[in-house]
Amino acid sequence: MANTLAIVILFASLGAVASQAPAATPTESFQGSSPSDISSPPAAAPSDIFGSSSAPSTSTPPSAMSPTPPPSAGTKLRVGFYKRSCPRAEKIHCIATYGAHPKPVFPPVIVRAAVWKALSKSPVIGAGLIRLHFHDCFVQGCDASILLDPTAANPQPEKLSPPNFPSLRGFEVIDAAKKAVEKVCPGKVSCADIIAFASRDASSILSSGRINFRMPAGRLDGRVSLSGEALQFLPPPFFNLSQLIGSFKAKNLDVDDPVVLSGAHTIGVSHCSSFTGRLPPNPSNMNPAFATMLQRKCPTSPNITNDPTVVQDIVTPNRLDTRYYTNLLKHNVLFTSDAALLTSRRTTRKVLQNALIARRWETKFATAMVKMAAIEIKTAANGEIRNMCRVVNN
Repeated sequence: MANTLAIVILFASLGAVASQAPAATPTESFQGSSPSDISSPPAAAPSDIFGSSSAPSTSTPPSAMSPTPPPSAGTKLRVGFYKRSCPRAEKIHCIATYGAHPKPVFPPVIVRAAVWKALSKSPVIGAGLIRLHFHDCFVQGCDASILLDPTAANPQPEKLSPPNFPSLRGFEVIDAAKKAVEKVCPGKVSCADIIAFASRDASSILSSGRINFRMPAGRLDGRVSLSGEALQFLPPPFFNLSQLIGSFKAKNLDVDDPVVLSGAHTIGVSHCSSFTGRLPPNPSNMNPAFATMLQRKCPTSPNITNDPTVVQDIVTPNRLDTRYYTNLLKHNVLFTSDAALLTSRRTTRKVLQNALIARRWETKFATAMVKMAAIEIKTAANGEIRNMCRVVNN
């Protein structure tokens, strides 16, 4: 009876919510996908829908983006890739419950131990690690290009691009994990795989083990990192639905992915500059009470010296759960790209399903994270296993 009632409510609500959408509704031929710990100065160019910035968009229109080529026929990721060469880097099942979080037991599973240590001090780093995974994979593929420091030959890598600097977090966690891995299995584990494992482990820890999935491995690290490509491929928080669809279509992601992965907006924080354009007197469909609360926390015109942060989920800010979808249905979300998910009947239906059926969303989130982690994998011809994550070899 309870399940039947929930389904009735779901589809009854669908008509009510979809009817609130603007008259100029974007196309519903949904083809595209996207998690947020955030901060960008107001003068910066856009960040992504996991993150934010309030600056005018300089992103390439979705129609102008080059589609991501499929992985090379010789590039195959698999669970257990490090089973023989470095099993402690990859395994996830050696965990015990410690309070609300899974805690590694000894001998530690190296990457998860580094992630757990960081999150025990600051849960917001978990949101940063999930966002780091997204930013890495959407630019040059999942190849750890986001980690490369500037050099004389390349003074503007991805990490210094406005969508990433100074907002992106978690670099020190990847460094710690790589250092620990190199002590046990030198030259075996790529930085790209460590990022993927860290996002997997952050998802598990922040969901109290409810999102606990196996991440295929076998990625190589790239040698190219360009600031301009971050601006081209990372979708900003002010995208409408059509733009959001296009940006994910360019990465061969499908209909469900943007709605599912946007659920990671239930963790992390955002700078006021990323959403003040939606606050009064500007028009938006934001809940007036929520807007008033944000106005108390944010200056009218944020700037680089006065740009506070607010949590993205006012109810469970440190838990990876379905609260984001409840907030979205109540119009208690920050970004234009969040609100855009209710401007199509098709995506509204998915929002309602995720709000009502937590286990379904958790499973879909795990699947989407693995799918995103397979974007544009490097081969031996254009990849390597870096000795240090911040610099290419040689």
